[in-house]
Amino acid sequence: MHQKILIADDEAGIRRLLRGYLEKAGFRVTEARNGKESLERCRAEKPDLLILDLMMPEMDGLDVFRAVRQESQVPIIMLSARAEETDRLVGLELGADDYVVKPFSPREVVARVRAVLRRSTQADRPVRALLQAGPIRLDMAKRTVTVDGEAKALTTAQFDILAALMLEPGRVFTRLQLLERIQGSAFEGYERTIDVHIKNIRRVLGDSSVKPRLIGTVRGVGYRLLEG
Repeated sequence: MHQKILIADDEAGIRRLLRGYLEKAGFRVTEARNGKESLERCRAEKPDLLILDLMMPEMDGLDVFRAVRQESQVPIIMLSARAEETDRLVGLELGADDYVVKPFSPREVVARVRAVLRRSTQADRPVRALLQAGPIRLDMAKRTVTVDGEAKALTTAQFDILAALMLEPGRVFTRLQLLERIQGSAFEGYERTIDVHIKNIRRVLGDSSVKPRLIGTVRGVGYRLLEG
């Protein structure tokens, strides 16, 4: 069955453009014209991925995002006319899987959709099904994470970053290398978004950037999983 994409944007032209390219790529597409409708459709239709515009009437995109995240871990790609890095980082800070700035290339959006969906499925998971590092236990098959037996919720991007680090403890990954793991190709302009993902992973796992026990920072290079 083809995967379903929900496009939530108040601009009919944007919805029409993305629908055309996504359907041509083999996806099923449904649409929402405002924030309230997007939340209702997300609950009723349970899409495989949500493309969510931040500036919509009736309910702001960020409010929709927060409401969806309380109920589901569906992958979310944010759309915004705001190109500032701080806006992009805020979206990722909240747990978005990707952030696309308008105007955009529809082909790039399709590529981003495929990359995010690839991360959220189990098709490319490593042979090792269970990974353990100190109190962290990561189940690749079920895509679950526990710390001292307590379940923790990670987005698909956060899960794959943590998996990459846990598969090779001690190895230093550059930001671009981690970005390539979660996007399929490295976009240098988004390199710093890895810092936001790491910050969120640390918060969820109860780790600290000042005195890290789990994920260490290698200044000027990237990150590694601490051993021992």
